[in-house]
Amino acid sequence: MPAQLIRILARLLVGTSFAVGLCVLAPHGHAQSGPFSGMAGSWSGNGRIDLEAGGSEPIRCRATYTVGRDGSTLEQQLRCASDSYRFEVSSSVQSQAGTLSGSWSEMTRNVTGQLSGRVAGGRIQAKVEAGGFAANLTVHTNGNSQSVSIVPQGSDVRLVAVTMRK
Repeated sequence: MPAQLIRILARLLVGTSFAVGLCVLAPHGHAQSGPFSGMAGSWSGNGRIDLEAGGSEPIRCRATYTVGRDGSTLEQQLRCASDSYRFEVSSSVQSQAGTLSGSWSEMTRNVTGQLSGRVAGGRIQAKVEAGGFAANLTVHTNGNSQSVSIVPQGSDVRLVAVTMRK
């Protein structure tokens, strides 16, 4: 084999090895770009629960969000407790072109219902319903900070407002 052909094959082999190495080192898949992409992980924080009869209590919450690969699905586990109230909510939500749909359940009271709403720009505005219960829910996520507001209708609770951090 002539020396020039060996050099050409060696350059081709080195160039091919370099290209293959770049492909191996390059990240596989793509970054999450859906409406829930910034929410994944564990969050915790404090806030208050305002009672319909007047007065309020401090409340502490923890949330865990699992976001689907494309960022358009969300599984949520939320636990909150004050001196008088405790609730545990599990939600499964999907976004399609900014429209939310899904289901939720509150484990301590054994209530299950539906969720609907909109999501855009890090803000979720939703309504949860189950039988005679309904509540408006707003979640605003900005980086590692998240504010959650729950406004029940026809309940002894007027407002739950919490700020959480990752």
